[in-house]
Amino acid sequence: MSQPSERSGVAYALGAYITWGFLTIYWKFLKDFNAFELIGWRIVTSVIVLLAILIYNKQLRNLIGAFRDKRVRKIIGVASIMLSINWTTYVWAVVHDRILETALGYFISPIFTMLIGFIVLREPIRIAHRLTILFATFAIAILTYSYGQPPWRALLIAGSWSIYGYLKKQVPLTSLESLSGEVVALILPACVLVAITFDRPDSVANIATSVEWFLVLFTGLMTAIPLLMFGVASRRVRLSVLGPMQYLVPTFNFLLGWLVYNEELNPLRVVGFAFVWVGLAIFFVDAFKSSKTTN
Repeated sequence: MSQPSERSGVAYALGAYITWGFLTIYWKFLKDFNAFELIGWRIVTSVIVLLAILIYNKQLRNLIGAFRDKRVRKIIGVASIMLSINWTTYVWAVVHDRILETALGYFISPIFTMLIGFIVLREPIRIAHRLTILFATFAIAILTYSYGQPPWRALLIAGSWSIYGYLKKQVPLTSLESLSGEVVALILPACVLVAITFDRPDSVANIATSVEWFLVLFTGLMTAIPLLMFGVASRRVRLSVLGPMQYLVPTFNFLLGWLVYNEELNPLRVVGFAFVWVGLAIFFVDAFKSSKTTN
């Protein structure tokens, strides 16, 4: 891979991660609306945008062909459920001043992914892995004490995203094609959700300003843009570079929740996050040493 090509790939990756980070601010502008209603609109508008892109790129045939396979249909169906859980939990947390919990969720999701590898795929577990899991367990225990309850929103985000990532690897489609299939699978319940909430006194239809309507209708495009940039980056950038960059999003959310939206970050919660960060550091150092040994 040429150096200029990788440099442009890194630029696309930065664009994707920064856009995903700014989505927190985007959803925050819509905090007066019901999170479930917003997800309904996001799915409906995403279907329109993603199918238009697929048709333009002549990829729609691939998706239709995949849907003919019963096994693929089942995987896409379950993946769509995980995606809806992840999106809804994330948006709910943002509009209800729980941005720090979204950051925690995406920080610990690689640890959940690692657990899937051990439990489902029977991958070997090393001492570094055990230490990572131990630190994550300490972090969850500390944060449970701090919040007075388990950080279930973070756990739901991490769990749904990890399972979603595992399922996507089982589907012979590009990330754009598989996401399109997942939102298509959700279109009927999304339309029902929009219809049910349409006449509520506090619905988008009844109280949204022109700017808010613009933001709601462009959620599909905001879903597609970072995905397309990430798709380009994934073809040009080494995984060893792309992997650590994923932590830009939870880092961005952490700083937003703490510094911009003034969410409470007492010393005990700092300790809880610190345990997660130490666990991730152990994980990455071990992965780096392992890759050098393999090469």
